[in-house]
Amino acid sequence: MTTEAATPAAPSPAAARLSGAHHRLLAFASLIVLVVGFSLASPNFMQTSNIIAILQATSVNGVLAIAATLVIITGGIDLSVGTLMTFCAVICGVVLTYWGLPLPLGVLGAILAGAAAGFCSGTFVAKLKVPPFIATLGMMLILKGLSLVISGTRPIYFNDTPGFTEIAQGSIVGVLIPSVPLPNGVLILFLVAIAVSFILSKTALGRYTFALGSNEEAVRLSGVNTDRWKIAVYTLAGSICGIAGLLIASRLNSAQPALGQGYELDAIAAVVIGGTSLSGGRGTVLGTLIGALIMSVLLNGLRILSVAQEWQTVVTGSIIILAVYIDMLRRRKL
Repeated sequence: MTTEAATPAAPSPAAARLSGAHHRLLAFASLIVLVVGFSLASPNFMQTSNIIAILQATSVNGVLAIAATLVIITGGIDLSVGTLMTFCAVICGVVLTYWGLPLPLGVLGAILAGAAAGFCSGTFVAKLKVPPFIATLGMMLILKGLSLVISGTRPIYFNDTPGFTEIAQGSIVGVLIPSVPLPNGVLILFLVAIAVSFILSKTALGRYTFALGSNEEAVRLSGVNTDRWKIAVYTLAGSICGIAGLLIASRLNSAQPALGQGYELDAIAAVVIGGTSLSGGRGTVLGTLIGALIMSVLLNGLRILSVAQEWQTVVTGSIIILAVYIDMLRRRKL
C-alpha cells in the first residue's frame, strides 16, 4: 500500500482578496496612528503648509510607486524607476530649453522617453531572459549615465518656459474652489491612480498583469504571448515614470541630472507596505497610495521632530523589512 503526500490546496481568489483587504486596512490604520502621533508630538505637523508639503512629496513617490506596482504584480522588480524619472526630466529639459519647443512637446517627450526605456527593460526581461533585478539594475546605471551625458552634468532650468511650474505647483482645484488649494501634482497622482486602477481591473493588459505574476508558465502554455504582455507592462510603467519626471522637474523648476537614485527604494517600500506581494499576482493601486502616504508622513514627521537624516534612513529600511516579513506571513496563511 502506497501513501502519497497530500498536496497543499492553492489559495482561493476570495481568500487572497480578503487577505489583501485586511492588509490595506492595517496599512490605513497605521497611517492614522502616524498622523495622530505626529500631530500630538508637534503642533507644526497639521499646519496647512505642511499638509500640502506632504501631499506634494507623495505625488512624486506615489506616481513612481504606481509604476513599480505594475512590474511587481508580474513577479518582477524595477530598480530603475528613480533614475528613469530623472532621465525623463532631462529629456523634457532638452526639448523645452535646448530646442525651444512648446510645452506640450516637452511633456510628450518625457512620457515617450519613459515608455522607450520601459520597453528596453521589458525586452531584456522577456526576450533576453535577463532576471528583472539585473536588467533594471543595468538600466538604472545606463539612465544615470545618459542623464549626466545629455545634460553635460549641469542642471537644466525651466525659467524661460511659461507654465512649466504650474504642472505640479499650480492648483486648478484651488481656482475653482479657493478653500481647497490642492496642488496639481496631487491631482495628477489621483488621475494616474484612477487610470491604472481601471487598466488593472477592466482591461486585458490588467488581467494578464496579474496572470503573469500568478503563474506565468500556465499562461504561456495556454497559448498567450507572455513576452508581448510583459513588455507592455514595463512600457506602461516607464511612461508613468515619465509623468513622475515631469512632476519633480516642475517642483524644482529644473532637471537635476544627479537626482533620482534612491527614489526606487521609497517607491518599492510604498508598494510593499500597501500590500502588493513581492512574489507577484496580488496588489492594488489603493494599497500603494496608502503606502506612499505612510512613507511621506513618516519622513515628514521625523524631520519636524528633528530626527537626524541617517536615522530616517534606518527607519525606512526597518519598515521595508517589516513590510516584507508581514507579506511572507500573509502568504503562509493562504
